[in-house]
Amino acid sequence: MELRDGSYFIQNVSVIDLAEQFGTPLYVYDAEKIIHQFKSLKMAFSGADVKVKYAIKALSNVSILKLLKRHGAGADAVSIHEARLALHAGFAPSEIMFSPNCADFSEIEEAVKLGLIINIDNLSFLKKFGAQYRSSYPCSIRLNPHIMAGGHYKISTGHSNSKFGISIYQLPQIVEIVRQYNINVNGLHVHTGSDIYEADVFLKMAEILFGLASDFPDLKFIDFGSGFKVAYQEGDLVTNIYDLGLKLTQSFAEFCRQYGRKLELWIEPGKFIVSEAGTLLVKTTVVKPTPSVTFVGVNSGLNHLIRPMMYDAYHHIVNVSNPSGSQKMYTVVGYICETDTFGADRKMNEVQEGDILAIRNAGAYCYSMASNYNSRLRPAEVLVINNEAKLIREAETFEDLLKGQVDIGL
Repeated sequence: MELRDGSYFIQNVSVIDLAEQFGTPLYVYDAEKIIHQFKSLKMAFSGADVKVKYAIKALSNVSILKLLKRHGAGADAVSIHEARLALHAGFAPSEIMFSPNCADFSEIEEAVKLGLIINIDNLSFLKKFGAQYRSSYPCSIRLNPHIMAGGHYKISTGHSNSKFGISIYQLPQIVEIVRQYNINVNGLHVHTGSDIYEADVFLKMAEILFGLASDFPDLKFIDFGSGFKVAYQEGDLVTNIYDLGLKLTQSFAEFCRQYGRKLELWIEPGKFIVSEAGTLLVKTTVVKPTPSVTFVGVNSGLNHLIRPMMYDAYHHIVNVSNPSGSQKMYTVVGYICETDTFGADRKMNEVQEGDILAIRNAGAYCYSMASNYNSRLRPAEVLVINNEAKLIREAETFEDLLKGQVDIGL
């Protein structure tokens, strides 16, 4: 979204026109930005045979999946239904990494039937997998490197108390199970969390994986997950993906020489690809001054964008209806019957009831975490592609709230 000639645009489409055409609240995604971010990663890691597996959980709309598929992405699915969405969007089974956590083993069995790439993150499932498939079907192993990294404890997944992955200190048990059942291990996987900007964290993960790889002679890939950080506000530190890509691919090339053959380098970005492409448009319902603060209430809430309340996440908020107005201090809140704050003590151009506000960086873990809390309806989604706005999900209706409920005649 950019300010041009006194108005805000996404590509060449007016943001105000989008709100008028499709109504609010409304999620809008910029296809150009998504493609740019994906191509940037491919270029940054071009020193290796890189495969970019888009993390579906970040934003799972089928049109977004098809867009990324068209430009050469693979997919990273964490549930069998995410995997089915990827298949529906046209991804081949061999392009889909399946990494469930604490799911029922039946999901692993279904994923094998579908022909997906299997990634196992606990010793119990590794034993079950070995007993059932032995060497007939390959799998990858997700390791926990015991590295604390990420922008918030809730999105840090590689530390010693994390439920994700098999501890690197349990390597002897992994090796014993693999040998007992003659399991074909074709990949090693690690993911330490989100919002990691330090290249050294990724290089440390790489060093750990490279040190373990000799126990697995049939590897085809090493998957470094993701966690690349993007800016949510001015001054944020971000991942320098070109510096990281250069250092990691050089280290990877040296490892491949020592391993004896070239492997594929996989990454699984989600937020990096779609976060900055997304904007949530909301309408101001009330401006409510109090002796201590002036609230701006809007027709959305944590049911549509939970990140500020769940992760203390910052999302920049812009009054697109009044780009040149004088600035005042506001706290922007939602319509949910609970503390529901999008942004506290924000300087914004003067807001009046009916103004359209744009909540930025709303592409990742925003709609995909939306709910019907308070029996509120989820909004529509629009993709701006080639300077044209396309509806890619209809807004819910009251009938959608009743779908699946059973009237037992009381």
